[in-house]
Amino acid sequence: MPHATLQALEKVAGRVHRMEAEVGRQARWAGLDVTVRECMLRASEDVPDSVAFVEVSERRPGSEGAVRIFSGWMFASSPAISALEHPVYDVWLVECRSSPASTGPR
Repeated sequence: MPHATLQALEKVAGRVHRMEAEVGRQARWAGLDVTVRECMLRASEDVPDSVAFVEVSERRPGSEGAVRIFSGWMFASSPAISALEHPVYDVWLVECRSSPASTGPR
């Protein structure tokens, strides 16, 4: 699947943002750079599940470049299995899809 939908929470201000990320391209939000390396829909008899390999880096003021804060598989149906643990941000996978989601109002 060439596109992933992720949701991010900035805990300090309570801002939630839904982002579309094309596989292999970087998506930016707040102080984060998010790159989805692989995104697939896992077939299941019960409920299909989206699974993605995600890398998240944080851009910190006063430092050169971004610092990697997460690299691993995320599961849409079980975000706590492999979650980004950070004092300011949460990021989780919503779904993998073959085309970008519509950009209408939310």
